[in-house]
Amino acid sequence: MGVAAHLASAGMSASDAVSREALFATLARDGGRILDGAPEAHRFTPGRIEVFGKHTDYAGGHSLLAAVPRGMALAARRRRDRRVRVGDVFDGQVIEVDPAVETPPYVHGLQRYVSVVSHRLHVNFPGCDLGSNIAIASDLPRASGLSSSSALIVGVALALIDRAGLRERDAWRAHIRSLHDLAWYLGCVENGLDFPGLPGSSGVGTLGGSEDHTAILTSRADHVSLCRFVPAMPIGETRMPDDWTFVIASSGIQADKADSVRDRYNRASHGVRALHAIWNRHAAVPAPSLADALTSRGDAVDRLKGWLTPTADGAFSSGDLARRLDHFVGETARAPLALEAFRAADHRALGALAAASQRDAAELLGNQLPETSALVRLARELGAFASSSFGAGFGGSVWAAIPVSDAELFGRDWVRAYAAQYPALGEVPWFTARPAPATMAFSLR
Repeated sequence: MGVAAHLASAGMSASDAVSREALFATLARDGGRILDGAPEAHRFTPGRIEVFGKHTDYAGGHSLLAAVPRGMALAARRRRDRRVRVGDVFDGQVIEVDPAVETPPYVHGLQRYVSVVSHRLHVNFPGCDLGSNIAIASDLPRASGLSSSSALIVGVALALIDRAGLRERDAWRAHIRSLHDLAWYLGCVENGLDFPGLPGSSGVGTLGGSEDHTAILTSRADHVSLCRFVPAMPIGETRMPDDWTFVIASSGIQADKADSVRDRYNRASHGVRALHAIWNRHAAVPAPSLADALTSRGDAVDRLKGWLTPTADGAFSSGDLARRLDHFVGETARAPLALEAFRAADHRALGALAAASQRDAAELLGNQLPETSALVRLARELGAFASSSFGAGFGGSVWAAIPVSDAELFGRDWVRAYAAQYPALGEVPWFTARPAPATMAFSLR
């Protein structure tokens, strides 16, 4: 069975499956210099859309998620010296790391991500042999909010997990019992935090959650999925109406959350940590997450607001914390309502929820730029019944929900109108996307 047949069997559309097959053809043609031989394993790892749930996951809140048909193709081959090599066949970058060596703080980019993943597995599963050569090819626009970085982490981690047989270890069986556990664990690999029973090490630099990893690992074709986090847990899913589709457009402003926007991204996370700490300092019973705190009693939000004071380090005023709290409360509540709007094919309800999400991101979370706001506004003006930005913020991409029959014309008009407002950015990447299947491994022998 060829690549396109494997992907189509999981629910990817025929045209998308053929396009992804071209990525694997590129790996077959150009990956040999990286692999030093024939590939022994293949995997496709998709990007994702955060339909609702801006900066909610690391606080234990809700997100409505879907995978996209674009992503990263990967081919892997064992090596005998326990080192890990990863090469990108498109940009020519090839890096090599020793999993036993902790990631130095000055290392960035591909080398940092691979080093973080391999070292965490080395620490959590002592003695494991991770030695691999891995070639990758991605058609996700980099730093575009589609989770290209988490797709890299998940793809490389799964290749190393399979190579080392980690699923057969007692520590794995004791602590990682489901795909959602694995998603939470890989989120902790990325952010460097402890996972229950598996201690943390250096992360990539951002204090994010595990919604990206959850979408990549657990999504179903044609479905949007509602999850909550800390721990990652499925809540519900529904099929996207057959006559709806997403159109995704990049703002043209890269938002690399491990580099260019890291400090601004982490400020939103630090705000949640401050709120959580205030709750646990005053409440009779500590809560494991901000979401758990706010659902522990009917007056929890009002009580927490009454306890707000500026942080000791001066980073947050009481007003800053109140705005961060208001954003979280509103956004985590919208995700379940959006699931019901998809289930009922209620485009008016979805449009109102998306408009509220976008407004709060700009006014309360403060992670929007004029470019992303303009993309959302133009989408609605041109006929999308719902639209919102997604990802870390400070750039990235925007989704628009549109009837399938109108999608191609809408997409062309949308990016043309955007280019007229921001000519220096040129014509930005865009594509149509029904929800796609999760990551998958397959044999091409």
